[in-house]
Amino acid sequence: MSTPTEALPVVVIGAGPAGLAAASHLVERDIEPLVLEAGPAAGSAVREWGHVRLFSTWSELVDPAAEKLLAPTGWTAPDRATYPSGADWAEQYLQPLADALGTKVRYGARVTGVSRLGRDRIVDADREAQPFTISIQNADGTEERLTARAVIDASGTWSTPSPIGGDGLPALGEKAAADRISYRVPDLKDPAVRARYAGKRTAVIGSGASAFTALAYLAELSEEESGTHSVWILRRGISGSTFGGGSADQLPARGALGLAAKAAVDNGHADAVTGFRTDAVERHGDQLVLVAEDGRRLDPVDELIVLTGLRPDLTFVNELRLALDERLQAPVDLAPLIDPNQHSCGTVYPHGVKELSHPEKDVYLVGMKSYGRAPTFLAMTGYEQVRSIAAHLAGDHEAAERVELTLPETGVCGGAGLFDQPQAAEETSGGGCCAAPATLTIGAPVSSGGC
Repeated sequence: MSTPTEALPVVVIGAGPAGLAAASHLVERDIEPLVLEAGPAAGSAVREWGHVRLFSTWSELVDPAAEKLLAPTGWTAPDRATYPSGADWAEQYLQPLADALGTKVRYGARVTGVSRLGRDRIVDADREAQPFTISIQNADGTEERLTARAVIDASGTWSTPSPIGGDGLPALGEKAAADRISYRVPDLKDPAVRARYAGKRTAVIGSGASAFTALAYLAELSEEESGTHSVWILRRGISGSTFGGGSADQLPARGALGLAAKAAVDNGHADAVTGFRTDAVERHGDQLVLVAEDGRRLDPVDELIVLTGLRPDLTFVNELRLALDERLQAPVDLAPLIDPNQHSCGTVYPHGVKELSHPEKDVYLVGMKSYGRAPTFLAMTGYEQVRSIAAHLAGDHEAAERVELTLPETGVCGGAGLFDQPQAAEETSGGGCCAAPATLTIGAPVSSGGC
């Protein structure tokens, strides 16, 4: 016999790749989802890096349950061997999928809090018998409360970039210099953005694929606009693995990106500064000076691009009883499987509801958010996560425990080489392995590989 709580929908937070895949799997299991998206369209975060191309081919970016849901709508699948940009992913897959889900997706609904109805995180009595209560703020400023039988948080990490400071805190003066700092890879095809960096001296902080992308973009700009120059700031030194696997990389798109960043330095478009852990950002007229923990001061720059990683926003789930790893801020049973000091994209074992469960029953962090600060995430991994969770919520525990994903071997995808971020967790560059802004096409279009 079903309980009143089971008649409620499963609330999915975020209409990005993992969130919409979760909704698709729930529909396939005859469970009613309600997707709450803060932005005005599906894939709102993805659209913010729409100018950047992914490492993954289309074959690895379309969830199987979502494809089944799209089939009756007349949707035409893109060429499975090609690499989409973020904009392509959003416009050709995520938005059509959200449209197919119809009223199961609500836009302009920002989740501001999740708890148990009438129970804060302290109260034990009848806790699991209570539905979840979700506070949202609508686009018009009104507030609302909803109830749900379960919560799948697929809100990602895009909204919370890591700061400049080598200790994980904002550097002194960082907030005051916000008008000269960007935490995103610049879209230099946008005239306003191009004007911001053309003829300027820009510091790029970070050691991963996002930093490589920015360096490559700025190198191209320096060939067209005199006076354009980059200063590449790394917290570590440069070694043979700094630029990834190059031509030996099993992901050719990523290998080409590392080679392009190396060329930017070799050809004089960028100067590398190593072992520099930023402590302060000082204003000197219209320019900024970076000061390291050891007292070193760099020559003034006009702009800063900070690509030091992303981290999960846990503020609105603070009333839930979550078991998170103290380092990665990922579920404790998942953390050992995704530790970037040990694992790359392809060596992370496929996982599901067991590794994603918390002391708070029926609440799950999925997608990029489930990885906390670890940068080794794959889109396919997120799809396997939500497939397992949907099966569990439907009572099909055999399917929930079954592994239905074989990850590609990715060679130098991580460890001493390059995953979609840097070599070590201490200086991540954001996004996720092949599931977020990470690469660009250099020269001829990339035709093979993909994480």
